[in-house]
Amino acid sequence: MMVSTKGRYALVVLTDLAKHQADGFVSLSEVAERQKLSLKYLEIVVAMMNKGGLLKSCRGKNGGYRLKKEPSEYSINEILQLTEGNLAPVDCVKNSEVDCANSEGCITLPLWIGLDRLISNYLENITLQDLLDGNREKILDIKK
Repeated sequence: MMVSTKGRYALVVLTDLAKHQADGFVSLSEVAERQKLSLKYLEIVVAMMNKGGLLKSCRGKNGGYRLKKEPSEYSINEILQLTEGNLAPVDCVKNSEVDCANSEGCITLPLWIGLDRLISNYLENITLQDLLDGNREKILDIKK
């Protein structure tokens, strides 16, 4: 599994918007400037997230974007699933579904299914709020 620029930008944009929630709607140009990211590419990523229901948008002079829900209600899994489409480690396992003609005799299939579940469960249990809080113990799954 490799997270693309879309997925990484999505997380950066959402954390930036979360940090500036008190400012109301935030323009993409402000986000691009603060984060030193391409405005053109941000527009593509934000359009995906807006269409996917993660953001509220407002047009006009004071328009821009803001989070649709609280940062604690966004799992990293839902964000990356929306932007990446599939986070499976191999092509034959997609969203916990097996799509392979050789699955019955495949000795490695259980490994890939298990890895897919670990990735999904891990990302589902990390929220945007965890990133904002710098909750390293939870993010790094550190047990004391």
